[in-house]
Amino acid sequence: MHSKTTRFSRHALPVAVAVAAALLAGCTGSAGSTGAAPGRPSPAGFAGTTPAPAPTTAQTPATAPSPVTASTPAPAPTGEAAPALKPFYGQQIAWAPCADAPAAGKADGPVVQCGTLKVPLDYANPAGDTMAVAVVRVLAAKQDQRVGSLLVNPGGPGGSGVNMVKNNPQQFDGPLHDRFDTVGFDPRGVGLTTPLNCLDDRTRDEWVTTDTPGTDHGKVLADACQARFGTLLPFIGTRNTARDMDVLRAVLGDPKLNYLGLSYGTYLGSLYAEEFPDRVGRLVLDGAVDPALPLVEHNIAQYAAFERSLKAFAADCATKSVCPLGKDPAKAAEKLADFLDGLKAKPLTTSSGRKLTASAAWTGMVDSLYGDEQGWESLRNDIGWAMVRDKGDYLLARADSANRRDKEGRYSGSVDAYTAIHCADGATEVPTGEALQAAYAGLAAKAPLFTRHDPNFALFDPDCRVWPFRSTEKAHPIASRSDATILVVGSTGDTATPYASAESLAAELGHAVLLTREGEGHTGYGHSACIRTAVHAYLVDGTVPAAGTRCQSD
Repeated sequence: MHSKTTRFSRHALPVAVAVAAALLAGCTGSAGSTGAAPGRPSPAGFAGTTPAPAPTTAQTPATAPSPVTASTPAPAPTGEAAPALKPFYGQQIAWAPCADAPAAGKADGPVVQCGTLKVPLDYANPAGDTMAVAVVRVLAAKQDQRVGSLLVNPGGPGGSGVNMVKNNPQQFDGPLHDRFDTVGFDPRGVGLTTPLNCLDDRTRDEWVTTDTPGTDHGKVLADACQARFGTLLPFIGTRNTARDMDVLRAVLGDPKLNYLGLSYGTYLGSLYAEEFPDRVGRLVLDGAVDPALPLVEHNIAQYAAFERSLKAFAADCATKSVCPLGKDPAKAAEKLADFLDGLKAKPLTTSSGRKLTASAAWTGMVDSLYGDEQGWESLRNDIGWAMVRDKGDYLLARADSANRRDKEGRYSGSVDAYTAIHCADGATEVPTGEALQAAYAGLAAKAPLFTRHDPNFALFDPDCRVWPFRSTEKAHPIASRSDATILVVGSTGDTATPYASAESLAAELGHAVLLTREGEGHTGYGHSACIRTAVHAYLVDGTVPAAGTRCQSD
């Protein structure tokens, strides 16, 4: 549920996952800031999803002996009409109860079924190597009123649709669970589908927190991914995942795709509409990514939104009876930025012996600002601990949540999927020369506090400049050629996917309606009963909201 385009270690996936985990619980916002625990003692009067270990799979990508520099494989006929793909479209999934589902064995819980979908590694060569895509589903509660299947994607890229459904199936209780089989899957390179995990944990500890990244910082990850997963990298992009999704649609028995995509999931849904316009059913794209916007431009717009949210948070803090940022709302944000930047020269040592660096602290801040005002008190408390008591544990915990590091020091491979998928989707196209200098200037003008310590942190997020695979994908507007109306949801205070992106996507698609939520936080569905009611009516009954409909936050 989140889209973000940043060095994944910064702030992309965690929010999407948090949003998904609370889909129907009315949360994405504060849930996105999972580093701080409620009820934590306050420092000097300050009031105030555990990252899963990297999954394993029986299928290990082959190692490439040299960098893959070829262009994206030429597209081949896809869909049920392609004779070579018929075995994939005609397969049956062997469903079985998921033994590791949290609700497994509970009489009152829904049964979560697990299975795998066989797809070609390369759609241009269906007779070649194949991949096993991990899939889960929860059957509709009212089978006699069943509409069909609803595929869901939590964002990222790197978010696990399997975990989204399996770990909390109750989040879909209500109209969606009543009328749809809820289906989640892990995209290529994610979770249980040939997961990418390029760096060992000790190396990654340094890689994600260093304040002196050096010119070869991006190359460290690129070389490691090339060495371990070189043959997979050319086929990891979103367009191939959209093709996998169409195979899954057909295998599930649905003539049209019904889909709920959050954040990056909106890009996946948009590409699906471009690839398979005649198979578009009811698509909800919440927290929209503008496919016409190159990554660098998206990052500038996104960090401008983070800057606005940072200033709003700091100004609000200054109005409280106790605030570590002082009492002047106009100066509070700069005081916070000065403190975080100062950690570069004087990092805080935490109780574990690890250091809270400036890079780690800013990572925690970015992740925290995915949320809405409900998470500000906890964030204020954690900043107070660091500024007043020199205790950086809580801000470091926020950075760990963003970086998908668990308490044992293990990292999820989602970090590397985030980078690999972005690079395969065309993020290798970066400005140079005067265009690069203009990009730096635009970033400094729109997000001076957030980016003064390291502009590359934001501009190349993720860093695809030295990625071993050069994709031919490019940012481009996607016009829907489907007769079906797509529902785009945008939030006026969304930091990760600014509202302007939702406006642009709806206009580019053509056959689309924009549903607006007024308020802070990433995506709209988890923040507003009004949005949820409209989304349910659209998915269940096909009722399209009137153009210009605006909803308030809960």
